[in-house]
Amino acid sequence: MRCLLILSILLVFIGCTENEEVDLIIHNARIYTVDEEFSMADAFAVNDGRFVAVGSAKSILKKYSSKNNIDLQGKPVYPGLIDAHCHLYGLGVTLSRVNLVGTRSYEEVLEWIIAHHEENYSYWIQGRGWDQNDWTEQTYPNKTELDSYFPDNPVFIKRIDGHAAIVNQKALDLAGITPETYVEGGKVEVLDGLCTGILIDNAMDLVTNVIPELEPEAIIDMLMQAQMECLMVGLTTVDDAGLDVRIIDIIDKLQKEDKLKIRVYAMLNPEDKNLERYKKNGIYKTDRLSVRSVKLYADGALGSRGAKLIKPYSDMEDHTGFLVNSPEYLKNKTKEIQEMGFQVNTHCIGDSANRLMLNIYADILAEGNDERWRIEHAQVVNKNDLHLFNTYRIIGSIQPTHATSDMYWADERLGSSRIKGAYAYRAIQLTGATIVSGSDFPVEDVNPLYGFYAAVARKDLEGYPEDGFQMENALTRVTALRAMTIWAAYANFEESEKGSIETGKFADFVVLSEDIMEIEISDVPKVIVLSTCIDGEEVYSGTE
Repeated sequence: MRCLLILSILLVFIGCTENEEVDLIIHNARIYTVDEEFSMADAFAVNDGRFVAVGSAKSILKKYSSKNNIDLQGKPVYPGLIDAHCHLYGLGVTLSRVNLVGTRSYEEVLEWIIAHHEENYSYWIQGRGWDQNDWTEQTYPNKTELDSYFPDNPVFIKRIDGHAAIVNQKALDLAGITPETYVEGGKVEVLDGLCTGILIDNAMDLVTNVIPELEPEAIIDMLMQAQMECLMVGLTTVDDAGLDVRIIDIIDKLQKEDKLKIRVYAMLNPEDKNLERYKKNGIYKTDRLSVRSVKLYADGALGSRGAKLIKPYSDMEDHTGFLVNSPEYLKNKTKEIQEMGFQVNTHCIGDSANRLMLNIYADILAEGNDERWRIEHAQVVNKNDLHLFNTYRIIGSIQPTHATSDMYWADERLGSSRIKGAYAYRAIQLTGATIVSGSDFPVEDVNPLYGFYAAVARKDLEGYPEDGFQMENALTRVTALRAMTIWAAYANFEESEKGSIETGKFADFVVLSEDIMEIEISDVPKVIVLSTCIDGEEVYSGTE
């Protein structure tokens, strides 16, 4: 009897010691861990901002206890979503200015600009979002009306892709632009000896260089607004594709003050003022900020006919687009970045630009390298160049909603044969290369579920086309989810920290209203975020 009593006491003691207190327990959930086996779980425990256990509810509840014990009643849970190519700061800027996305004519553009200016007066009138491809008259606008409405205020309004702009005469005068102005890697459009107000790619810099810098307080407000937009749609990490040191320092400060919760993978703009600090100090890494990559630009955009093509545009037979930087610059800058120990991420839209950068990478990289250089967009790739992605372990950084935004007019630019090599995401993946998924917001909508839907269904939000756009390049749901979680983390050298729900990783996760892996694909865009958590802290809560 005495032995039995001692044994009972020991068992009670052991049971108590196993019941470890943690910060959070999630159970009765449908958890997509997105680990190597793509395994499922129904519970996990979080402590000090990290997953400490993932598995069955029975095992988790037996071993752990928490004052924050949540029964999700079967709701689906995914790793925190990562946008592998976007513009967090750019989104904040866009939110503070006239947003012209959805305008159906130049007349409507003018109406929106006037209305916004009346309510939000500023000397410089700025905005973004017009797209002549959405208008009945699919031609570039002319500044004549802007001049009449705003003779004394400079106007600078970017096209939706950020690779062209319409400006008025006041802005041209301040920038010193005349019909004789020549810009390498860009264009000042002239008609009948007069500037039309259209500036393409590098020509826009002449105007942006004379726009006064924003005050830090304004930048902070923009970043905070942009963060909320991201958290509302389940994003926990964003790869900002092109930042200056000044903005990165503000992001770092806000994160350290625990005001900016979202994690940021920052791609530096390649100007010397940005590179010099990191040449001296090397990679900068905190739990929320990583600075170890540089964004280069090879060409412009397809919509503005700035993308560099091997053969002329099908709808402009004397034009092949242009490189915004010379091949010599791109090769030398790539070597410079490599010597810094930083990742090279290059914007490439046209097949000529993709070919150029794939071959520059191939000349510098060794086969089997682990430098994880990226081609941003990889939008039109000649089939003879696809193998270079896998051979040199080059990452294809894709934006699925670009395909469904451009599909209405892309064949006019490229022709019926060349269009087959455009938005060919599965073709890149089938080489054995890693693909990662982003949105390029604010060019596209910030919602990552729209990208998931576009990747799988290859349709717009109205369900067009009925059979999908070039379905041979659609992705599976598993691939689409990996591309916006674990593969995106890998592209950021952060696969050991995030991208899956596994023990030891940051407790970044999102709870959705419906299971995007099981419901009809047409219903995915309607799914809403119920909870976004970073480090186990709920940073956004929604309702069905």
